[in-house]
Amino acid sequence: MGPAHERIERWFAARNWQIFDFQREAWAAYGAGESGLIHAPTGTGKTLAAWFAALGDWLARTDDPDATPGLTLLWITPLRALAADTTAHLATSAAELGLNWTVEQRTGDTKSHIKARQRKKLPSALVTTPESLALLLSYADHETLFGQLQGVVVDEWHELLSTKRGVQLELALARLRTLRPALRTWGLSATLANLDQAADALTGGQSAHEIRGVVPAETQIAALIPDTIERFPWAGHLGTRLVEPVVEALEAAQTTLLFTNTRSQAELWHQALLRARPDWLAQIALHHGSLDRGLREQVEAMIADGRLRCVVATSSLDLGVDFSPVDQVIQIGSPKGVARLLQRAGRSGHRPGVASRILCVPTHAFELVEIAAARRKAMAGEVEARVPLTGALDVLSQHLVTRALGSTRDGGVDENALLAEVRSSRAYRDLSDDEWQWTLDFVTRGGAALSAYPEFQRVERANGRLAVTDRRIARRHRMTMGTITSDAAMSVRFMKGGRLGTVEERFIAQLKPGDVFLFSGRLLELVRVRELTAYVKAATRKNRQVPRWAGGRMAISGTLADAIRGLLEAARDGDYREPELAAIRDLLEIQRRWSALPAADELLIEHVTSREGRHWFFYPFAGRLAHEGLSALVAWRLAQMHKASFRFSVNDYGFELVTRNKVDFSEAELRAALSPDNLVDDLLACLNAAELSKRAFRDIARIAGLVFSGYPGAHKSARQVQASSGLVFDVLTRYDAANLLLDQARREVLERELEFNRVHAALERIARQSLCVANPPRLTPLGFPLWVERVASQVSNESWRDRVERMTVQLEKAADKKPKNEARK
Repeated sequence: MGPAHERIERWFAARNWQIFDFQREAWAAYGAGESGLIHAPTGTGKTLAAWFAALGDWLARTDDPDATPGLTLLWITPLRALAADTTAHLATSAAELGLNWTVEQRTGDTKSHIKARQRKKLPSALVTTPESLALLLSYADHETLFGQLQGVVVDEWHELLSTKRGVQLELALARLRTLRPALRTWGLSATLANLDQAADALTGGQSAHEIRGVVPAETQIAALIPDTIERFPWAGHLGTRLVEPVVEALEAAQTTLLFTNTRSQAELWHQALLRARPDWLAQIALHHGSLDRGLREQVEAMIADGRLRCVVATSSLDLGVDFSPVDQVIQIGSPKGVARLLQRAGRSGHRPGVASRILCVPTHAFELVEIAAARRKAMAGEVEARVPLTGALDVLSQHLVTRALGSTRDGGVDENALLAEVRSSRAYRDLSDDEWQWTLDFVTRGGAALSAYPEFQRVERANGRLAVTDRRIARRHRMTMGTITSDAAMSVRFMKGGRLGTVEERFIAQLKPGDVFLFSGRLLELVRVRELTAYVKAATRKNRQVPRWAGGRMAISGTLADAIRGLLEAARDGDYREPELAAIRDLLEIQRRWSALPAADELLIEHVTSREGRHWFFYPFAGRLAHEGLSALVAWRLAQMHKASFRFSVNDYGFELVTRNKVDFSEAELRAALSPDNLVDDLLACLNAAELSKRAFRDIARIAGLVFSGYPGAHKSARQVQASSGLVFDVLTRYDAANLLLDQARREVLERELEFNRVHAALERIARQSLCVANPPRLTPLGFPLWVERVASQVSNESWRDRVERMTVQLEKAADKKPKNEARK
C-alpha cells in the first residue's frame, strides 16, 4: 500500500484487527479503476473492503485530504431498515480516519427538509435504495448531482439480483455509467452460487473482478431433537411445545437472535417465551417488517448495546446490520434453503475468527431431515443460485418515463441513445426492436386500446426525443415509482395515538370491532377502522387471532430438495449416521415397511383407499409452489383419461389427489399424466389462467403506471386498486389482446405462482426415473401430513384437530402391531 493508505493501516492496527488479503485485493482493484464482486461470508469484512477502497482511492487522488468532496460514492442497500445502521458505520469510520467526508442516507423514511437540501447538494457518500436512486434520476439536474461520482457499492446484491428491484437498479446503473464512463461498480454478497451471472448483471457485461473472502472459523449447525417424536407428524404440529428447551438454550447464551420464517410465527413465539419466562419481559423483544420503524430501531439499538437476551425476528434482521454481541442464532422450523441458513447463522459471531452458531428447532419431525440436509449442503459449500430477471417490460416502461422526465430541460432524451443505454444492461441486452417500439408506443400513446385516454399519454415524442412536460404526470410518476408491490398495508394505532406498525388490509377486513388479535407482541382489541387505519386498545380476553401476511408460502429450494432425497435414500439403505435421521428412525422404518423410502432415481406413488375415496400420493420433492402446478396438471390429465373429479393438497415433498370415483390408473396412464410434453398448454388449460393472470397483472399495471393508488391522504384501498387494474386487464384482453404486458402477466403466473422451471425440471427428472407404486393399507408417515393439509382446509362441523388426533391414534396403534407384508408394489 502507498502513503495514501497509511491512515487505513493505522485504523486497523489501533483495533488489533488483521487486514485480510481479499480486502487488500479489493482496494488495489478499485484503485486500478476496476469493477467487481466481493463474495465473502457474513461478518468477515466485506463492508470495510468496499468502503475503504473508495476512501483509499480518494486519498490517493486528492491534493487536499482535509477537503469535503461532493458525491463520490453511492452505497445501495436493499432495505431501508439497513440504511441508518450502514450510514452510521460509514460515517464513524470516515471520521476516525480523520476525513471530512459527509455521509447521509436518502430513503422513503428521510425527512422532507433533508431531501430538499440533498436536491441542491448531495453528501460525499450517499446511502440509498434502488427506488430513491431512480427518483433522483427523474430530476432534470441529475447530471449535475452525479457529476463527480466515482463509484457505486451494492450491498447484499444477491437479495436484489433475481427481483424487479434488481432490474430497476440495473437500469439506473446503466444511466450512471453513461454519465460517468469510468464509474466503478462493486457488489457485496455472502451467499451466492452463480457469481459470473451476478457480476455480469451488476456491471452490465463489463469486465468484473471477482474476489472471494476468507472462510469463517467455523459454522456450527445443530438441531434441537425433541425427547419424544411422533411417528405421524404434520406441518406445525409441534407449535411452541419446544419452548422449554429453547429457553434452556437462551439461558446458556448471552444474546440470541431467534429467527422464524413468518411474522405470524414470530408473534406466537414471542408470546410463548414471555409466558415461559415472564421475568424476561424487558429482555425479550420482537422485530419484523410490519412493526413501526421507530420500534424496530429501538430494538436494534438495544441489541447493539447488549441489553437484550433474545430478539424474535423474521428476515428483517437477516441482512447487513452488525450485531457483534450476538453469540447464538436459533432457527424455528426448516430454513427452507441453504443460503438462508448460512445467512442467518452468520448473524452470530459476526466477526473474523469467531465461530457462527445456529440451533435449528423443528416444527415437525420431517424438518429434522431438512435440517440435516441443509447442514450437509452448507458444509459442502453448495448454495442456491439467484437467476437474474430479464425483459420485464413493466419496469422498462417506468424507466422510460423516468428518463424522459429527467431530460425534459434538455428538450428530452434521444430515443436511439436511450435504447443503447437500456441495452447496455444485462436485463435488456436481448430487447428486440419490436419490443422497444411497443414500449415507446405504450408510454406515449397508451397502446392500441388506451390511446383515447389522455392520462395514459405520459411521454411526449417529437423529432426522435422523449420528454415529460405535464407537471401532474410528473408528480404522479414520482409518487408511484418503484417495483415493490403488496397488499395495502393498514396502520395499527392505539386509540390514544401510539403507532404500532402495519398489517395487511385483507386481515383487518376479516375482523369486526371487539375481535382480539396478537400483534407487536401485544393482545389488541379492534375498536374501529377509519380509512387505512385500524384503531385498537389493549385486550383483556385471551382468545385471539394472529395476522397472516403475504409471503408465508415459503418453499424448499431445489438444492435442499436434492439433499433431502439423498438422505431418504441413505435411510432406505440403513444409513442413519446423521443424528437427526437416527432420531426419526422409527418413523422412517414405518414408511419403508408400509410403503417405501424412494431412491433418488425413483418416484414414489402411493395408492390408499379410505371411506373418503381413492387417494393418490405423489412425491417429486419439488417444493410447495411447484407441486401446486403439478397437482393441478396431473389431476387434469388423469380426468381426461377417466371421468373423475379430484380434490388435492400439497406440501414441499409431494401432493395428494383424492377422488370418490372408483378408478384405477395404470402405470402407463400415470406416466402420461407426468409427461413433460405439451406442458405450457396443459398447465394453462387446467388452471384458471385468466384469473391468475389478472391477479399478476395488478402488480404489473402499478409498476407500468397504468394504475394510480392515490395522492397522500387519499390513498385507494387494495380493493379499489385491484378493481382498477382488473378493469384495465379486461379492456386490454378485449381490445388489445397482443398487449405485451398481458403476455408478461401470463409468463409471471407460470414462473412466480407455479415455478414453471421447477415443474418442468421435475417432470424431466421423473421421465428418467422408475415409478415405485405402493399400495399401503393406510396413510403412511409421508402421506399423513398431506392428508392433514387437506382436512385443515375443509369446512367441517367437527374440529379438524380432533379429526387429526383420532386418525393419529389409529395409525399409532397400527404401527405398534407386528410387521406384516403391508405394502404391495
